[in-house]
Amino acid sequence: MASSRAVPNLEFRRLRGQRSPGEFAALVRRAAREIGEQVACDARYIGRVEAGEIRCPNYAYERVFLHMFPGLTLADLGFSARETVRGRAARGRTPRPPDPYYGNNGNNSTYSNEESDVLRRAFMTSGTVTVAAASLGFGPLPGAEALRSDLPRQRIGASEASAVEAAVRQIRLLDDRHGADGLYKRAAQPLRAAYALLDAGATTRGSTADRLAAGAGELAISVGWLAHDSGRLEDARSHYAEALATARVAGDTALEAHAFCNTSFLARDAGRHREAVRAAQAGQRAAGQLGSDRLLALLTLREAGAWAGLGDRAGCERALSRAHTLFGRGPSDTDPEWMSFFGEPELQALEAQCWSALGDWPRAARHAHRAAALQDPHFARNLALYRAQLAADLARADAPAEAAAVGEQVLDALEGDVESTRIRAMLDDTARVLGSRRSTAGVTSFLDRHAATAPAAAARV
Repeated sequence: MASSRAVPNLEFRRLRGQRSPGEFAALVRRAAREIGEQVACDARYIGRVEAGEIRCPNYAYERVFLHMFPGLTLADLGFSARETVRGRAARGRTPRPPDPYYGNNGNNSTYSNEESDVLRRAFMTSGTVTVAAASLGFGPLPGAEALRSDLPRQRIGASEASAVEAAVRQIRLLDDRHGADGLYKRAAQPLRAAYALLDAGATTRGSTADRLAAGAGELAISVGWLAHDSGRLEDARSHYAEALATARVAGDTALEAHAFCNTSFLARDAGRHREAVRAAQAGQRAAGQLGSDRLLALLTLREAGAWAGLGDRAGCERALSRAHTLFGRGPSDTDPEWMSFFGEPELQALEAQCWSALGDWPRAARHAHRAAALQDPHFARNLALYRAQLAADLARADAPAEAAAVGEQVLDALEGDVESTRIRAMLDDTARVLGSRRSTAGVTSFLDRHAATAPAAAARV
């Protein structure tokens, strides 16, 4: 609901022209893909901008809008200056403001704070979701039982569905920039809140019910991924199974394909390679109805990774060939919102994992190098992951100096804003491989620095 102080953004409405809000949102998503940005734009977001509810876009949308309208400024687009909206100019940007997701630890970001501000406002505008708003907004977290007892007395509608969807986007944005370790425990309560809303709205029908089920399932997958990336594999398996069950009950094939995609990834990481093959193939069957070649490409890459884990080089190569063909058909408006991370860098990284599992270290290193070189630094967590893969492959390809140099870059990320048990474990493995190569230039420095950071990393888990 718009604030009484909101002033309609007529300039932005003029730029939309004769297109519907949905058509314009599709153009925004397409422009985002062109510059490797991640935005979840839909007709509702366009409506909020035009109504004046969003006085200044976050940094991701700012980059996309300026790409769409070269030569124009935010003011030309009808937005207010950031400092007048946030009131942060006088305080400067150092030290960084405390982030409600991480606490005042000095390693948060202004971007995260601004996203949190937007999210809280969206949750708190509806008086029917007071309890769920606190949970989904990562604010003061009430107990799950209190939440469940309150919700049945409330009307479950579009505001609640929007709150769940916004929580999914928020978690994904923060994970892109920071990794999972600092997020997982905080994300469990919003997940409980989402399923409490789903239970409370069991009699809800139509598009709102569909949105609520899809949102709860996507949130389960997002929290499952946080568990996965932070080394809690059994927790991740439980969350992915919950998402799959939600998809089956709701008849949501898009959610089903996503759940199978992550289940396959997890099974491969847990060493259950045949299960990983079956899950990837099941995901492809579900995705076949959705018209997204990029989604099919990702699921086929999951299958390729599983074949590689089984040592089946021929099966892996066949799946890689299919994946490249599908990926080459390009993106489309039918690609799921959650796949915004999947571009050429991720394709190269997943192929690197295949060759690494097959023991072809030089080939794996070439693909991992391409992934790191192509990745936008904006996605800090994935860039650190690709470099960790590259360091591991170089170490096994008998290139210790190069491995140590890349390993130092990963340590830079881990000492900054990125927290990921998965990445830390990959770097630990690289350090073990390089342990016998201390005489090589640069290796001792890397090993000493890695050893010095290990206790601090363990303390954060």
